[in-house]
Amino acid sequence: MTNKITGVNGPITGWLDGHTYLIGLMAYPIRHSMSPTMHNNAFAKLGLNYTYLCFEIGNDKLKGAVDAIRTLDMRGSNVSMPNKKEVIQYLDKLSPASEMCDAVNTIVNDHGVLTGYTTDGIGFVQSLKDEGIDIKGKVMTLTGAGGAATPIAVQSALDGAKEIRIFNIKDDKWAQAEKNVKTIQEKTDCQVSLTELTDQEAFKQSIAESDIYCDATSVGMKPLEDKTLVSDPSWFHEDMVVFDTVYAPRTTKLMQVAQKAGVKHVFDGIGMMIDQGAASFKLWTGKDMPTDYIREIMFSDDNN
Repeated sequence: MTNKITGVNGPITGWLDGHTYLIGLMAYPIRHSMSPTMHNNAFAKLGLNYTYLCFEIGNDKLKGAVDAIRTLDMRGSNVSMPNKKEVIQYLDKLSPASEMCDAVNTIVNDHGVLTGYTTDGIGFVQSLKDEGIDIKGKVMTLTGAGGAATPIAVQSALDGAKEIRIFNIKDDKWAQAEKNVKTIQEKTDCQVSLTELTDQEAFKQSIAESDIYCDATSVGMKPLEDKTLVSDPSWFHEDMVVFDTVYAPRTTKLMQVAQKAGVKHVFDGIGMMIDQGAASFKLWTGKDMPTDYIREIMFSDDNN
């Protein structure tokens, strides 16, 4: 993958001027991020006078960085770890999903009023819609309770999932998982439950009864790329969806198991990553990101 800016008529150079809107990404560490490539190519493709830059910001510098959004009249910023919760205290408003998730990954600046949104769950739901799959009325087994799993659970519930069965180990995310269950029960009509992942019989039964299995843990990405929470293909049925939020490697161990089981709908996290970015893009610009073009730019064979 390269960091080229291609634009409509070839490579773009010198596109910045006195009217350029600045958008940031605040996280630590952050230099590995694909987001600048995604957004800057989208801006160039649509001829929009925006630029997207990374800023290595941790909790210690976060307040000053958020103040800078107002001071510099930036259009907004993405926010990633370790800042997704910490940033809330410095904002003026939150979207309903951000309130439920207690996390923000997108800030929009409207004339000095900063509103926090979370688009990760939107990205998950939209990536399924892109494949002709509607979350509404579905039963989902979800592993994880962290930065990806929480907005996936919340947005799926808001968008009409019938039931979400959360499985997690009793680690530092357990309390968040309990909070997710309580919030979804109070704010939506979705049935939701939480079970320890050590109960493998319950886990197996849940998957067998589900329309969707989503792994929103870090299992499957480096240094755990040879691991999976489901190693037996017989746990899956061919008509279900198996979704791994990991996108590097492109084919995770979980996906290999699902493919061996003959599952018809097996997806990695690339669609979710692009669609969550597209949701942020729309909040800042009011325009639809050219997602097919961005997928080609970012994940063509030449760029991997």
